[in-house]
Amino acid sequence: MTAPDINAVKAYLLNLQDSVCAQLEKVEGKAKFTEDSWLREGGGGGRTRVLANGAVIEKGGVNFSHVFGDKLPASATAHRPELAGRTFQAMGVSLVIHPHNPYVPTSHANVRFFIAEKEGEDPVWWFGGGFDLTPYYGNKDDCRAWHQAAKDACDPFGEDVYDRYKEWCDEYFYLKHRDEPRGVGGLFFDDLNEPDFDHCFALMRSIGDAYAPAYCPIVEKRKDTEYGETERDFQLNRRGRYVEFNLVFDRGTLFGLQSGGRTESILMSLPPEVRWGYDWKPEPGSKEAELYDFYLKPQNWLEI
Repeated sequence: MTAPDINAVKAYLLNLQDSVCAQLEKVEGKAKFTEDSWLREGGGGGRTRVLANGAVIEKGGVNFSHVFGDKLPASATAHRPELAGRTFQAMGVSLVIHPHNPYVPTSHANVRFFIAEKEGEDPVWWFGGGFDLTPYYGNKDDCRAWHQAAKDACDPFGEDVYDRYKEWCDEYFYLKHRDEPRGVGGLFFDDLNEPDFDHCFALMRSIGDAYAPAYCPIVEKRKDTEYGETERDFQLNRRGRYVEFNLVFDRGTLFGLQSGGRTESILMSLPPEVRWGYDWKPEPGSKEAELYDFYLKPQNWLEI
C-alpha cells in the first residue's frame, strides 16, 4: 500500500485555497479576500481568508489549517477510540459563502486529511469532505446542475460513489431538533482510506476541484435578482438554521474548538446577520413555504 504523502496533500490544499479564492473574487467583482496567518499553541497553524461586504458576497471565508499535537481531543477519540495515545496531524480547506442576495444560495465545502501515528505501528489515516448547497429560494436548474457536478466528480471512482456520498450528505446535514435538512445536499464522505492512498487522494482532489466551477455559475445567474424586505427576512431566519447546525452538530467545529484551534477561523462559517423569530414559520402557500414543501426533502435532483 502506498504510504501517505503528507507534503503532497498540504501542497494541494494550499493551491486549492488559492484557486477557490481567485474564482470567487472573479464572480464577486468588487471585494477581495484578506489573509490572516496564525499559529496554534501546541503545534501548527493556518491562513484564514475572509471577504466581507462585497458587491455579491456579504461574508465569505476560505480557511486552510494544518494542526498537529501529541494528544487528540475528546471528539476524535470518542469517534475513533483506537487513536488514543497517538500523535496526530490534521489539515484541510474549509469554506462557507454567505451572499447578500437571498436568491443566491449559501454554499459550503470542505476537504481534509487526518493521520495519527505511533512508533512501531502503522499510521492511521483518512480523507474526508464534500460540498453542499443551502438555498433560500429553491431553483430546480440550480439543484440539477449542482448535483450533476457532484456526480461528475465522483463517477471516475465508481458508479456507486455519488449515490453513497449524496445519501451520506443528506443524513449528515440534518437538524435533528428541527426535523429538517439544512439544504439540498451534495456530497459528504469521511474515514476514506481504501483501497489505497493514491486512490483516496485523487478522489478528494476531484471533489475539491469541482466546488467552485459548480457554485460560481449559480451565483452569476442569481446575483442580480430583485428582492425586498420579505426575502431578506426569510434569508436571515433561515440563516439561523445554519448557525444551529454548525454549533450543535458539525464535526469540524467540535474538533477545531476541542483541539485548541483558532476560534475566529473556526467560527468564520457563521453569517454576519441572522434572526431567530419566536415560533417563526413561512406563510402557507408562499414561495417561502415552497422551500420546505419541496426543496427541503431529499430526492433525486438529477431527474427533477
